[in-house]
Amino acid sequence: MTIRPAAITRKQVAAFVKPRPRDSHKGMFGTVVVIGGAAGMVGAPLLAARAALKLGAGCVHAGFLAKGAPAVDMVQPELMLHTALDALQVKADVLAIGCGLGQAKEAQMMLYEVLQRKIPVVVDADALNLIARDPALQDDVHKRKAATVLTPHPGEAARLLGCSTADVQANRTGAIQMLARKFECGIVLKGADSLCATSTGRLYVNRTGNPGMSSAGMGDVLAGMVAAFIAQGLEADDAMLLAVHLHGAAGDALAERGITVGMTASDLTEWARWLLNEMLIKSTVRGKPVEP
Repeated sequence: MTIRPAAITRKQVAAFVKPRPRDSHKGMFGTVVVIGGAAGMVGAPLLAARAALKLGAGCVHAGFLAKGAPAVDMVQPELMLHTALDALQVKADVLAIGCGLGQAKEAQMMLYEVLQRKIPVVVDADALNLIARDPALQDDVHKRKAATVLTPHPGEAARLLGCSTADVQANRTGAIQMLARKFECGIVLKGADSLCATSTGRLYVNRTGNPGMSSAGMGDVLAGMVAAFIAQGLEADDAMLLAVHLHGAAGDALAERGITVGMTASDLTEWARWLLNEMLIKSTVRGKPVEP
């Protein structure tokens, strides 16, 4: 049976955003580790890591598969950069894997290792393609006890389901329900009116976002945002809904200012941070929640 998804609302996700205590420190807001960055794709995990940092994670590490990857991000020097193997030694609260990961044997081994960890994992991009072609990895995802969020675009969803992209687009609600049954975890089916399936099987549709967001790196930013909110203590389902809604809303804010062509993922990260802080201010007056 196909269930009609409910719309994600600003009021719904604003309730997930809580003020920080006066005596806050970085250890209270979690550590994110992003794994990816094969040769020629180092920018992808950097985009995800920058988004995780700017959306509130306390500490963010990025691990690269590429030889000769940068030792420091000169744009965002607060990030800690490592080889992928060294990054896996970091004590993380949440792992994000797949951004620029590639599909080589080393990438497959990294993914296997990550899926064995007993902490939340956000799975994107090439990690999804590796899972699609390996039944053993599919079984690893299904068996995980810790929270898992998969973020496929329609092509990746089609590979996970063994069908065509056209099939997915013809019945997006049916496709995400099949993915949710297959993997029993949180799913974001990206695209116009992105769909979200929670780990408990509830379906949501996101109405924020616009065609200007059709550019490279947008998915990397979304993966980093989901990881950031999990690191800060949100349940994975709530983190997913907040990230998806805010990601689209940031794109809408850019479009409202006339940037409908040439919108970049880096632009979007800045606006997502601004909107998150605006949401916090509007939802709190003297520590008491109010209507957004």
